Amino acid sequence: MIRRTGVTRRQILSAGAQTAIIGSAIGIAPRWIRPAWAGELAPGMIGGPTGFPGAERYQYGPDTPEGRAVEAARALKASGQAPSRIVLGLSDGSIGQLTQPFPEGAPSVKALWERETGIEIDIVGLPNGQEFTRVMRDISTRSGEMDIYSTEWNRLGDLAESGGIAVLDDFVAKHRPEWDDPETGYVNGKQGVSLLNEYRGSTYGVSLDGDFQCWVYRTDLFGDEREQAAFRERYGYDLAPPRTWAQLNDVAAFFHRPDQGLLGSTDLRNQGWGYTNWYQRYCSMAAPNQYLFGDDGTPLVNSEAGIRATEDYVASLSHKSPDALSWGWPEQYGNFAQGGAAMTCAFSNLPKFLDNPANEGSQVTGRIGSFLPPGTQHPEGIVSRSVLWYSLTAMVSAQSRHPEAAYLLLQWLGSARIYAWMTANPAGYFDPFRLSDFSDPLVQQTYHDYHVRVLKETVARTVPTINYPGAGAFHNALDENLMAALTRAKTPAQAMADVEAEWRRIVRRTGEDKIVEAIQKNKAAWPTVIDPA
Repeated sequence: MIRRTGVTRRQILSAGAQTAIIGSAIGIAPRWIRPAWAGELAPGMIGGPTGFPGAERYQYGPDTPEGRAVEAARALKASGQAPSRIVLGLSDGSIGQLTQPFPEGAPSVKALWERETGIEIDIVGLPNGQEFTRVMRDISTRSGEMDIYSTEWNRLGDLAESGGIAVLDDFVAKHRPEWDDPETGYVNGKQGVSLLNEYRGSTYGVSLDGDFQCWVYRTDLFGDEREQAAFRERYGYDLAPPRTWAQLNDVAAFFHRPDQGLLGSTDLRNQGWGYTNWYQRYCSMAAPNQYLFGDDGTPLVNSEAGIRATEDYVASLSHKSPDALSWGWPEQYGNFAQGGAAMTCAFSNLPKFLDNPANEGSQVTGRIGSFLPPGTQHPEGIVSRSVLWYSLTAMVSAQSRHPEAAYLLLQWLGSARIYAWMTANPAGYFDPFRLSDFSDPLVQQTYHDYHVRVLKETVARTVPTINYPGAGAFHNALDENLMAALTRAKTPAQAMADVEAEWRRIVRRTGEDKIVEAIQKNKAAWPTVIDPA
């Protein structure tokens, strides 16, 4: 069952640059494992998809996170302690990855869970961009409409402090999800788990997304011998994907030819999205990281690093669209699909959608490459940092009458085999982020080998955006002041001073002890990778 609320999601691309969705809907399969279906499983496997070549890669035995989740759900069902259905609030843009079969001959993810456990997944569609609003309405009204919420990753702290989501520590200890497995788990192991699933040292969420900001470029432009010669003559070094922000400025200026329909770089500058690119500049300005707050909760942005990052952020408008302040990711993707930019920084799914022969509207199929985020050079080497932004995390509602069953569904969905199979499906927004994803043939096919290799290293260099209480207020203060700097209403120095003042007020209003603890716990999620110069 799928229920949609509100408007449908915004389209990723303009009408001329849309991607075909693979697969068609199938009906709900009979409950429980039928002998004929179970006979298709590889020896020793108790569950997983069948019906397509390579399906055994996604099957699982009893002593695996998926197997433990399924067997525990069956036991709850048999003892009358499981619900007939779990209500999952899910962003509209990701529903297809649970409901559309992939690849040909496979069941859908939703149908497989229902067949194996006898518990229906009732999906409530949440309009893209309105997930948090819907979740807060369910919490504040105590309507208990959903067992599971999915919303932006950096809302974890606010929702935990509201008491609206359940602490999952006991379920994690009992069912052992193995998120830190060195071969299949999260990049950076326990550090990655802290980044994605935890708040103040406890588990409150299960990541179902990999919205790590990634840099891509036009290989046809960078590989053109005439462009290479002209660049070397002008700048004195070889044209290549930039490793530092200084190099990015050179390359973007070189390719910025708006009279020819080509922009230098279209990493976003609009309200609500653009400041993720400010984060990348700012956080690279010290080794191993330029932090946002000191350990005592003092904001650090009103500093030489903060002012310089803001100055560079404003100066980069020179190689963007005149409408850069209003461009969101739909305009960004549409422009890149039409060959309108030399480089951009976008969600990790850009090559999935635009480097795709099925997308007849894309003019850059076969002409996209990926590179690590640009960084700042220090005596120790180059500090290159990306950010996790938006990225959907699933959480169990504190109002759920069956929190363990809800958690078991999330452990199953977020485990190595099922998640790789699900995220390879081009029918939605969920993106790869686990080590097992990067070595998976279907993921590599959908996202391309060249991108998967770089994506893995980008994840290892990712800093967290603010995810403790007051995250929305902190980000609004930063966002509004950066917009004031971009429009020349404030100098970069004035903007950072005002951010500091507002952040201090938010810390006092929210509670200094609470914020300081969250900041210190959050340090465990920051990377330490430094690349040789």
